[in-house]
Order: sequence, then C-alpha cells, then structure tokens
Amino acid sequence: MRGAYTALLRLALPLILLRLWWRGRREPRYRDAVSERFGRYRTPAKENLVWIHAVSVGEARAAAPLVKALAGHAILVTCTTAAGREMLEQLYGDSIGAAYLPYDYPEAVERFLAHFRPRLAILMETEVWPNLLAACQRRQVPVVLANARMSARSARGYARWSALTRPAFASLGAVCAQSAADAERLRALGAAHVEVTGNLKFDAHPDASQIAAGQAWRARVHRPVVLLASTREGEEKLLLAEPAPPGALLLVVPRHPQRFDEVAALADSRRTRQPLPGSAERVHLGDTMGEMAFYYGACDVAVIGGAFAPLGGQNLIEALACGAPVVLGPHMFNFAEATRLALEAGAAVQAADAGSAMRAAFALLADEERRQQMSAAGRKLCEAHRGATAHHLAIVKRLLKGSEQFS
Repeated sequence: MRGAYTALLRLALPLILLRLWWRGRREPRYRDAVSERFGRYRTPAKENLVWIHAVSVGEARAAAPLVKALAGHAILVTCTTAAGREMLEQLYGDSIGAAYLPYDYPEAVERFLAHFRPRLAILMETEVWPNLLAACQRRQVPVVLANARMSARSARGYARWSALTRPAFASLGAVCAQSAADAERLRALGAAHVEVTGNLKFDAHPDASQIAAGQAWRARVHRPVVLLASTREGEEKLLLAEPAPPGALLLVVPRHPQRFDEVAALADSRRTRQPLPGSAERVHLGDTMGEMAFYYGACDVAVIGGAFAPLGGQNLIEALACGAPVVLGPHMFNFAEATRLALEAGAAVQAADAGSAMRAAFALLADEERRQQMSAAGRKLCEAHRGATAHHLAIVKRLLKGSEQFS
C-alpha cells in the first residue's frame, strides 16, 4: 500500500510545486529554501540531535515548553509552513536549528535523516507520514507522537486507509495523548505505546509584559473591546455582520498573516499603521504576529475563530491563561478536550453559529461580574492542568536512555 501511496505522491509532484509557487505569491518565504523540501540542506548537523517537527504556528507554540525542557540538548525544529518558520525564528532565534521537513518521498526523507542523524524524533500532534516513519524505523530512530490528538472525524479518515496508516501508527515508539478519548482512538488505529500525558498548551505561560501592554492599550482606547481571535477565511464577514452595542470596538486578528491585507478591507484601521483606533471607528485590525497575549490582554471578551466552519477551531487555552472570557463556535473538534474542560469550568460559552457567538459576546460586555468569574475560572483551569511537559519529558528520557543530559 505504501508503494501505491508513493506513486500517487510522485504523480502529484507538479501540483505540489505549483501550489508552492502559488502560495509564494502571497507569502514569499514559500519560495525560500525549496531544496529543503526535498531533503537537501546546507545547515551543518550537530551530534546527538533531538528533532521536533511542528508543522505550523500553533504546533511551534505548543512545542515551546518541551523545547525549553530539553535545554542543553542540540535541537532541530522542522516545520512545513512559511508562517511556522517565522514563528520558530521569533520564539527561538539562533538557539535551535530550524528547517523545512521534506515532502514524504522516500529519497527525500532518507536524505533528511542521513544529513541530521537525529537520535530521537518528536512529531507534534497529528503528523503521521508513512514514508518518514518507515525510514525512521529502518534507521532505528525512535519516534514520539507528542501532544497527540485524534478527533473522531480524523480517526474515521485514517481508518479508511488502514493498510497504509496502521503500520505507521504501529511504528511509533511512544504516543503522548492529550486525553483518554484521544488515546483510545490512537490505539484503535494501531499505536501500541500510548499514554495520557495531558496537553502541552496548558504549560505555555503567556508573556506577562504583553498582557500588561494589552491592558494599557485597552485603558487608552477606553471602550469595551471584543476580540475576534485567530479568524479563518470567511469568518470575519459572518462575525462582523452582527450589530455591535454603541461604543464597542471589534478587534480582529486573523489566523494567517497573508490575510491581513484582505481583512483590512473590512476594518476602519490597522495596528501597524494606526496604533490606536479612532473613537468613532468600529473595527480595528490587529495585523502583527507573535502578540496574541497582547490582544487577549486588550480585550473584554474573546471570540475564538476557526470554529464557525468545520475547521476544528483554534487554541482557546492561551486565551484562558491570559484571563480572557471565551466564546466558542460549534466546530471545536481539534480542541475537544480543552473545550469540554473550559465549558464545565464556566470559563467559556459555546454558540451554534457566528451570530449567536457575537450576541453572547455582547451580552458578556454588559455583565462585568460574569466576565470576572469566567476570567478567574480560565486561569484556575490552566493552572490545574499544567504538568504535561514533565510527563512528556519522562517518556523522552526513557527513549533516550543512557544519555548523560538526562541522567
């Protein structure tokens, strides 16, 4: 089955290259280091390397507590997206190695592994690539699937191609599942060594200086602020269609930076050109990267994007950790466990559609007592669920047995 999969990948190569070029029109960094996507690297490799793969921005941020815990070890972090590469540079600078992971062609992944010679591979969340995992198995590189999640919808998709995916899951040296439900689905797909370790995103501490700067910005604006956080394509129009209370400011921060100019057409001002919105302006665009803690500090209520179409939602944990009352859309299946916990704790409310979500947010603007209760509940929830990094690190130590760095 893997042979047929590889043959289809080879047939798709012209389309893959066309897509890379097309995305490079809006994000020029997609045209940088194209050779890395085929396993050819100029960066010299370090000895005893621990390799972490974080496909994009969310995974790069989720990996941060683990990268910090592995300090003292040579680290390579790979990504797939241009935004992910920029986030790695923002988070870590030159303290780690950064590269693009090659496409899942056998010769490309072999070149990658031959060049970097990792001692251990850590794949974040759901990055299961058949040829890559087969090559790691041949080279006896143990692989950890970290912060692993598996929605019922994704599990059904993997199960349909079980002849291809089951050997890949079975080859994993360890799986660190976010929840018992994730663990159960991963075992059913063929993963043998599964432990429930919790969600690394609870261990990420938001930047206190950014939160304080956001709060100071909010004080200068001197208006109630509803944040539309990490919105995806089409969501802004749906959310902004709901009439806002007089004086309320809608602060929109799209998930992907390449959409800033597009969303600017819906806004009255944007932060990079006008740091403070005018008193009569209704919509202000947050068009900066790496400042979500600022935006959560600046808002009275946060509506989390990615959940008003079946996209799985975006990370609500950072908002909770910053003390923002949270409103969620209906499609949060990529954050199912965190959503359940937040709803049960009273730190979030969930709405059936975009209009209902905005009405819920506006109702919270008028209820300061409830906002304070939700804020406290969110912080308490995050504090109670920290500790996933320690569980992950214990498993990494086990697979790196004999390493002096972890003795």
